[in-house]
Amino acid sequence: MKVAILDDYFDTLRGLECFELLAPHDVTVYTDHTDDIDELARRLSGVEALVLIRERTPIGADLLARLPSLRLISQRSVYPHVDVAACTRHGVVLCSDLHAGTPSYAAAELTWALILAWHRDIPTQVASMKAGRWQSGVGRSLEGKTLGIFGYGRIGTIVAGYGRAFSMRVLVWSSEESRERARVDGHAVASSREELFASSDVVSLHLRLVEATRALVTARDLAAMRTDGLLVNTSRAGLIEPGALAAALRAGRPGGAALDVYDVEPLTDVDDALVSMPQVICTPHIGYVTREEWEIQFADVFRQVNDFAAGRPSNVINPEALTDLK
Repeated sequence: MKVAILDDYFDTLRGLECFELLAPHDVTVYTDHTDDIDELARRLSGVEALVLIRERTPIGADLLARLPSLRLISQRSVYPHVDVAACTRHGVVLCSDLHAGTPSYAAAELTWALILAWHRDIPTQVASMKAGRWQSGVGRSLEGKTLGIFGYGRIGTIVAGYGRAFSMRVLVWSSEESRERARVDGHAVASSREELFASSDVVSLHLRLVEATRALVTARDLAAMRTDGLLVNTSRAGLIEPGALAAALRAGRPGGAALDVYDVEPLTDVDDALVSMPQVICTPHIGYVTREEWEIQFADVFRQVNDFAAGRPSNVINPEALTDLK
């Protein structure tokens, strides 16, 4: 099959062991990003299988209409960036392993790195030394503080365990089923989401972005946080009400934020309302970007390409498209 891979910024995939899975195919890797539909249509002309790296490029109806050869989109995780209905109309099969039972330790590790970096003011301290100065301020300890986990799923469970290892009190708010799991795991469960935001020194979001969770975290939730509290989001920017976080930070509640996800990505505007705030630590959506994590994820993605080529598609999101393959 003729395969294209978009948005491999550092040409990483060809260096992974799992890339050998694509050996039977004619593969083109694009290392730059474009969201121009004309350019994408040109690049993907004649492509039969498209491999996506998460949500870096939206795949909408206008683009799909210009790709008559496309038969498969293979990726991993959720797919808010893909117009599934349009895929089905055009006979394009979307395959995505949702890996419900496999935690992303890389994302959990980054979450904890951000929590530590904000509390110990590591970016400022490092910049101070590189500028030829010494200490630039006084940090905060985590021991004895309350870590609020909003969403006790694959990643939230791991982050809660890190909190316990740092002698923090873990407070959970999630679905009823997940709250019960948190109780069994020995964590405290909030009586309400209001208690979670009001009682936590750190609130970390670990929810999937679906219609039911879009803008779930509101200005009211943020206003309930402490003036020295931290909001951490390594999940999806769309979980927070548009504009609410920047406004809340300006108002002083919470005291800061640590972010890995944004409404617009790639985000390169240094004057962006959140990026430019001194009380905010920003990383460029690298929660899942480790070689170890990519070996796991893209082995799945590439196997989906091979399964499709062999006539036995796996992890199919829109099985209706299987009856109308080009």
